[in-house]
Amino acid sequence: MKILLISANTATSPYPLYPLGCSMVAAALANAGHEVRQFCLLKEKTSLDVLAREIDAFGPELIGISVRNIDNVNYLSEQRYIATVTSIVSEIRRRSGARVLLGGPGFSLLPDRILEETGADYGVIGEGEALAVAFADQAARGLYPKERLLGPEKRLKGRSIPRALYDRDILDFYLRNGSMASIQTKRGCEHGCVYCTYPTLEGKTIRKREAAAVVDDMLHLRNEMQVKYIFFTDSVFNDDSGSYLEVIEEMEQRGVSIPWTAFLKPTGLTPDIVSRMVRTGLISAEIGSDASTDITLKRMGKSFTFEDIRRSNDLLVAQGVAAAHFFMFGGPGETPQTVKAGIDNILGLQGSISFIFLGVRILPNTPLARLALEEGILKPGQDLLEPAYYFSPQVNPDWTEQVLTEAFRNVTHCVFPPDALDDKLKILHKLGYFGPLWDLLGNGKRSPVSRKEARLA
Repeated sequence: MKILLISANTATSPYPLYPLGCSMVAAALANAGHEVRQFCLLKEKTSLDVLAREIDAFGPELIGISVRNIDNVNYLSEQRYIATVTSIVSEIRRRSGARVLLGGPGFSLLPDRILEETGADYGVIGEGEALAVAFADQAARGLYPKERLLGPEKRLKGRSIPRALYDRDILDFYLRNGSMASIQTKRGCEHGCVYCTYPTLEGKTIRKREAAAVVDDMLHLRNEMQVKYIFFTDSVFNDDSGSYLEVIEEMEQRGVSIPWTAFLKPTGLTPDIVSRMVRTGLISAEIGSDASTDITLKRMGKSFTFEDIRRSNDLLVAQGVAAAHFFMFGGPGETPQTVKAGIDNILGLQGSISFIFLGVRILPNTPLARLALEEGILKPGQDLLEPAYYFSPQVNPDWTEQVLTEAFRNVTHCVFPPDALDDKLKILHKLGYFGPLWDLLGNGKRSPVSRKEARLA
C-alpha cells in the first residue's frame, strides 16, 4: 500500500527537531512491506502547495499525519498548532480520496477533540508503530475499523521498537539548520512530575532498547548520513534503573565518541559518570530543573532539591559540558517569597544558561489538571485544546512577570521570556554552527562548534 506520512510540526523554538516519531512509524510500515514516503511541513516552509504536488505525484492510498504538540506552552507568546493540521486535512480532501490517520504525542493528549476539530478519518492513541501497521494491512484489503479511535495497544520494548527510517532530504534540512539527528534509547518515565504527560503517553515502566541497537543507530547516522551531533530524545536519559549506563558502556567498548546531548535529571550523576559521558561525546545537557526552590520543587512532584540542581550543574560545567536549565514560575506552592528566593537561586548557578517560563501549561490527565479543577482554575469539562495555565492563587501573573523581567534584564545567562534569543540562534545556525548552542549563550568558557570545525575533528 502506498502511504504518505506527514510531519505537521512547525515549531522551531529553541531549535528545529527532526521528526523522529514519524520516521519510526515509517520504518514499521516499510518493514511490513508498504511503500512509504515522508513529508515534512517545516522543511517545505509550511507550503500546502508543495504538499498538494507531493500528493499528486505519489498518489497515496493512505495518509498519516504526526501531531507532535498542540501548542508551544509559552504563556507570554502563544502559538497554536492544530489549525495547521486542519489545513493539511482540508488540502488532502481537495487532492485525494485517501483515508487520513492522525497520531503522535500531541494527538494522543486529546484524541477525541483533535479528531473532531481536524475532520480526519481515524486516529491512533499512544505508540503508533504496531497500530499503524495493523491499520494499513487491513486497509490494503479494503477493510476499515468501525471505531475511529484506535488503541492504545500493548507497548513495545527491546528490538520491537524499530530504528527510525531517516529520510535523507528531511534530515539534510535539519542538519543545514544547525540541529541534530534524534535517537531514542528507551520509552517510559518513572517520575511523577505533576504537569507532565510522559507517564500517560509512554507508561511509568522503563522499556529500553538494546544498547547495541542504539549505538548501531549512532554509527549509521555518523557514517552513512554524515550526522555530527546526536540528540537522545528520552524523557530522562539518566534513568534511575541505570539503562543509560548500558548505552555508555556499549559506546566505550566499541570506541564510539560522537557529540551528543540529552535531557538529564540532576540526581544520580557522579564525577566518574559525567567523565564517561564526556569521553563518549557529551557536549551539552538540558537539566530538568523546572522549579527554583525546594518548596516549589516538592509541589511540582520533583524528588530532588535545589542543592541537587546546583551540584549537578557544577559537575557538568567542571567537565566542560554546556548545561541549560528550564524553570517555571507560578506553579503549585509559588508565593511572592518563593519567586524572590528562586530568582536568587537561579542567578547563583554558574557556567550555565537558564530559560525562564511564566505559568505552567495544564494538560489533560495530569495531577496538575486535577489540582486546577479542585482550586477552580479549571471548570468541569473545560476544553484544554485551548491553552490554560496554572498560576498559584498566591501570586499574580502580572506581578510575577514584572519581577522576573526586572530580575533578569541584562543578565546574559538567564533568558526571560524563554524565546527571547530564538532569532540569534537561527542566525548562528545559518552561519554554520550546530547543536543547541548553550555553548555560546551560557556564561561558561566553551566555544560553539561549527560544521567546518566538526569536519576537521
